[in-house]
Amino acid sequence: MYVLITANRNYSSWSLRPWVLMSALDIAFEDRIEPFTKPVNYDAFRSFSPTGQVPALLHEGRTLHDSLGIALYLADRHAGVWPADPDARAWAQCAVAEMHSGFSALRNDCTMNVGVRVTPKPMSDALRSNVTRIRELFEEGLTRFGGPWLAGADFSAVDAFFAPVAFRIRTYGLDVGAGQAWVDHMLAHPAMIEWERQALVEEWREESHEVELAAAGVITADYRTA
Repeated sequence: MYVLITANRNYSSWSLRPWVLMSALDIAFEDRIEPFTKPVNYDAFRSFSPTGQVPALLHEGRTLHDSLGIALYLADRHAGVWPADPDARAWAQCAVAEMHSGFSALRNDCTMNVGVRVTPKPMSDALRSNVTRIRELFEEGLTRFGGPWLAGADFSAVDAFFAPVAFRIRTYGLDVGAGQAWVDHMLAHPAMIEWERQALVEEWREESHEVELAAAGVITADYRTA
């Protein structure tokens, strides 16, 4: 049995990726949450992850750290992680790698928080460039492969890796053009609905994440449990 270790549903974008991937593909796992309790959780998380970060996947004596490493490990063992079509698979793998290594302005300026809505501060040039590129990726995938998922008719890792972006787009009201069709489809997936349900009822708050949220703009709605 896989054991997937993740953190707070509201904050942890990296945790969401393997969680939604495994949930959507019906890959059974034990769900273990280790919440962020302070700005730096390295020492506590080192007890289960060599990087001191989440997510981590435990399986048959192995510890798989990093969301991309987890996805690659699962792809060796389960169908559906990557699209079957060679062109769609190649595109999806490039898009996943781009998401994994890039979009730093989006991560920094639009911190993930599932349970709130924010009127963002004026965009920096870097953030505007990130949003434009995301719009291009979404529209390219939908146009080339026919949707409703980014690489075709079936959910795959590329959808899982952009799942946190779907929440960010909704939280901050970002304009991704025709890519909004994918955002709406993604947010309606049962796994995303369940992640959001858990996010809204969790009572954990971590000060540094909340400070980042306040700096991102004006909070116009907060649906989290008080």
